[in-house]
Amino acid sequence: MTPPLFEIRDLHAATVEGGIEILRGVNLTVHAGEVHALMGPNGSGKSTLANVLLGSPEYEVTSGSIHFRGEDITEWPADVRGTAGMFLAFQYPQEIPGVSVINFLRQALSARKGIDLSVLELRLAIMEWMERLEMDPSFGERYLNEGFSGGEKKRNEILQMAILEPDMAILDETDSGLDIDALRVVATGVQEVRKDRTEMGVLAITHYQRLLDELQPDHVHVLIDGKIVESGDMQLAVDLEHNGYERFGV
Repeated sequence: MTPPLFEIRDLHAATVEGGIEILRGVNLTVHAGEVHALMGPNGSGKSTLANVLLGSPEYEVTSGSIHFRGEDITEWPADVRGTAGMFLAFQYPQEIPGVSVINFLRQALSARKGIDLSVLELRLAIMEWMERLEMDPSFGERYLNEGFSGGEKKRNEILQMAILEPDMAILDETDSGLDIDALRVVATGVQEVRKDRTEMGVLAITHYQRLLDELQPDHVHVLIDGKIVESGDMQLAVDLEHNGYERFGV
């Protein structure tokens, strides 16, 4: 029997500094091609979960495990998870002065593929994806996220996801700070990538139903106080939009 693409088993995690427990037993299973959404109020542990899943050194897994394509990756460092086929779109992408978008992508893709790619080899693929994502071709020469608007930063994250061809993508509040038009562009970009990578799993972490209206997830989960307390379909997201989290004691 084929194992799930991605599986979180009774995951507990705490901050390295201070040992504050934030995740208190998260369970989640993503099969190939599925889109999952994780919702929850501020302080519920959503971004902590995203960072733990990508191996952030700021957090320590105290018990439980993370599995990717059947392998226990709980102890894998972030770079190994990335080259293995996991991707995290950050809520607040970092600026890297002096490093162009195209050079950053060349280095990242070379590490992912295990071969040293030239800029020329990469340029054609980037130009194709920039057209599909409705991005200005000059974007590739700009320094990574330096002077980018919020929408440009998020669109750049989607470009990275397209070029790096991950098997599992984790989107950490990709809709944060975006107006409805920019959000639609990002959501459309995710769907464009999924057209080419139909087996890619997606975990979209968000506060808002509006992103999910565009992505139409297969499963929606509610994270409260470091635990998933309810799972359902898109109707669950609609209910949360209208009624909030009061019934969960928040």
